Amino acid sequence: MPVGAVVTASGRVSAAEVFHEVSRADQPFTPVQLSRLDEALTLASRESGLLFSVYLGDLGDNPTARVAELHDQLEGSSDAVLVAVSPGQRVVEVLSGAGARMRLPDRGAKLAVMSMVASFRESDLLGGLLSGLRMLADQAGGRRRRVH
Repeated sequence: MPVGAVVTASGRVSAAEVFHEVSRADQPFTPVQLSRLDEALTLASRESGLLFSVYLGDLGDNPTARVAELHDQLEGSSDAVLVAVSPGQRVVEVLSGAGARMRLPDRGAKLAVMSMVASFRESDLLGGLLSGLRMLADQAGGRRRRVH
């Protein structure tokens, strides 16, 4: 066993590791920017009744399949909209579940992607995501109310 590891009474291996602070340079957003993104996601979801999520990172060799896999992992994926951005691969995809697609047509999603890409080209990752989320929520419209 490596140094700092022990087997507990239950048979589980417990290991101590040295904590390494993550560098700010490795993070795409500041805490304030993350707060703004969280607020935009919350507002888009609240106003439209759909669940909006953002994935930022590498999407692997088959980005479309990876986006579908990530979308399927979302709770209530039928009414979910996933915005996936892989800056290193220059890939932006928006995937809507079956329920969300009824309210968010492909044309609206394409317009939002075009807007995001324009901001990304100006090195404005946060601004692109914020405007894209706003456009997607506007395209989806307000919450649908049930009639009893």
